[in-house]
Amino acid sequence: MTSGEAEVATTEDRPARLISGPGVLLVWLYGVMVVGAVSRSAYQIATDFGRAPLAYTLSAVAGVVYGFITYTLVRGGEWARRAALVCCAAELVGVLVVGTWTLVDPSAFPDATVWSDYGMGYLFIPVLLPLSALYWLRRARAVTPS
Repeated sequence: MTSGEAEVATTEDRPARLISGPGVLLVWLYGVMVVGAVSRSAYQIATDFGRAPLAYTLSAVAGVVYGFITYTLVRGGEWARRAALVCCAAELVGVLVVGTWTLVDPSAFPDATVWSDYGMGYLFIPVLLPLSALYWLRRARAVTPS
């Protein structure tokens, strides 16, 4: 095998990148959300879990979802793109359900979650991020060979 063939083989074996262009911003924003959601929920669960167990658990779940999406975006490849699409869709459903629930029945959430009021406490990033990611991941499919 010549050095040119070895180079072709290694580039073909690499998963397609999902973090070029706007994907870099998505990874950065999801990384920030991981830190925010996980640290917030860890502190709340450790110090006062009985006050709002549903809210604190939902914030922890959001942090795990954000972490998995960040991982799949960095990993790249078609499998990761599909997994990220599913997680982003689930994240969007979660934000819409929890956001609506917190507006309709505020007493169910004595303390806010990451997704409360559609992420108002996080500058609405929790509702805008999955929409942006879904758009980017669908666009990445059109650009990336199967």
